[in-house]
Amino acid sequence: MTLTEEDVFDLSAAKMREHGMTDMAIAQFKRLYEVWRNEEASSWIRENEVEPLTSVPSFHDVYETINHEKAIDAFAKTAFLKLNGGLGTSMGLDCAKSLLPVRRHKARQMRFIDIIIGQVLTARTRLGVELPLTLMNSFRTSKDTMKVLRSNKKFHQDGIPMEIVQHQEPKISAETGLPVSFPSNPDLEWCPPGHGDLFSTIWESGLLDSLEARGFKYLFISNSDNLGARPSRTLAQHFENTGAPFMIEVARRTPADRKGGHIVRDKATGRLMLREMSQVHPDDRDDAQNIDKHPYFNTNSIWVRIDALKAKLAAYDGVLPLPVIRNRKTVDPTDPSSEPVIQLETAMGAAVSLFDGATCVCVDRMRFLPVKTTDDLFIMRSDRFHLTDQYEMEDGNYIFPDVHLDARYYKNIHDFDVRFPYGVPSLAAAKSVEIDGDWTFGRDVMLFSDARLKDQGEPSYVPNGEYVGPQGVEPDDWV
Repeated sequence: MTLTEEDVFDLSAAKMREHGMTDMAIAQFKRLYEVWRNEEASSWIRENEVEPLTSVPSFHDVYETINHEKAIDAFAKTAFLKLNGGLGTSMGLDCAKSLLPVRRHKARQMRFIDIIIGQVLTARTRLGVELPLTLMNSFRTSKDTMKVLRSNKKFHQDGIPMEIVQHQEPKISAETGLPVSFPSNPDLEWCPPGHGDLFSTIWESGLLDSLEARGFKYLFISNSDNLGARPSRTLAQHFENTGAPFMIEVARRTPADRKGGHIVRDKATGRLMLREMSQVHPDDRDDAQNIDKHPYFNTNSIWVRIDALKAKLAAYDGVLPLPVIRNRKTVDPTDPSSEPVIQLETAMGAAVSLFDGATCVCVDRMRFLPVKTTDDLFIMRSDRFHLTDQYEMEDGNYIFPDVHLDARYYKNIHDFDVRFPYGVPSLAAAKSVEIDGDWTFGRDVMLFSDARLKDQGEPSYVPNGEYVGPQGVEPDDWV
């Protein structure tokens, strides 16, 4: 008997029900599945169908035009939501990435979550606003993160939930379309549906109703691994002034950002669109990566009017018709020989295309400090940054050295920490850093210019107080 597409999907739906998943989670996954099966062309956003976004107001322009005293009123109507579903598996973590130590502050080890709480408490205290914080956790990050939140004696919140939990979905066999089976580790049979899942999770949780009942009008949403995405009364007032239903914080692309998602305008509708590189047709790749033609990338920080989002979700029964991203992976991401699977995802910023009058604001790099790899963490933990008493990650110019650490020895956080037992070296004078091979660092090591260490073919050591530059460890026999 040949299974129809409906029969094949029903096996996924049954698996989801067995695991206690809601009708909303299943309805959302069904839409992703049907698009994947039937609309191959929808995976592309073609260059000839869009026009570049070229003129976006900058944070500096906005700052000069608003009344900063009045801005507190707009800020008082703003709630804060952090996407906190990531486990940090790319760094070998088995807990929420937000529980990873970033740096010390007054001798205390500060994790992402501690800094986020500090930013919220600072804003509450200095500006006298309620500023509720909600985390969107995943089934893997909820328990550990909420334990931290509840144990913080200074953080209290009534009436607004401190967490909503995003959905999960089955990984799909790339060959058969059936839910994949992996008996040796059944947890790996599941994945999150991307951060676009935020919207149906919000809808199902009733969060918007809770916020509206307490007088909130705006929701600011950002990633928990982006410590630059702090609450901002300037942007809250600007967002209110625009009257827009939806606003994305964008930043100017550099060569390092050429492969990231960028904002374009749909020629057919005139609306803004987020185009991820996975949605770029191979023939359009050169245009899409041209940072002069498409100068703005998506920081994944968005501002949304609560009433507009509520109306849009109601119109679609909680499942927004976002473009479907097809991620091709193996069921065990650490084993390339395991079964090929498809993970179906959506992107939060893609919702911009559903709103007439949506807008963007161009922010500085100080509002975009993501930590995706240990290369990023290396910079965050260095002397390039200072964590202020207001929990701001502060740097002189936010133009950072290019860092490439040998993935064999530094990709995994435990390996990384072992090789920097006294903390990472000084980066204040470094233009770029490239470490090949297995190097462990002593105290007070200084990297400068284009710092290079070559693979010695065996474990190697940079002694205390040494300088590392283009020639490697500099000789101390000065001429």
